[in-house]
Amino acid sequence: MATNINDLAAEINRTLGNYAHGVGEDIEKVAEKIAKKGAQQLKARSPVGARHRYAKGWRAKKIGKQWVVHNTEYQLTHLLEKGHAKVGGGRVPAKVHIAPVEEEMITEFIQGVEGAIRG
Repeated sequence: MATNINDLAAEINRTLGNYAHGVGEDIEKVAEKIAKKGAQQLKARSPVGARHRYAKGWRAKKIGKQWVVHNTEYQLTHLLEKGHAKVGGGRVPAKVHIAPVEEEMITEFIQGVEGAIRG
């Protein structure tokens, strides 16, 4: 059984293409899972005001090929996370709740991608 070099190259390209497609799908599933989990964690860890709108406002949304976790009350995210000045002087202390969840999501995503690549 003779195999010419063109057939071998075509077979290698086909196999690598299938592998890349499979890994890409796995990474997409990992990204979706982690984004949705991150939004749930942010809902649980966010400061709760009188109407609970900020804590309830976390969403995971796919924009193009990326998953984005955002809050519908986006004006408050920076003020709560970093603190802010008061009208009469002084400062409101920061309530750090986004950064820890972000770090967890990054770590989980890296582990998930490595797992998808390993198969």
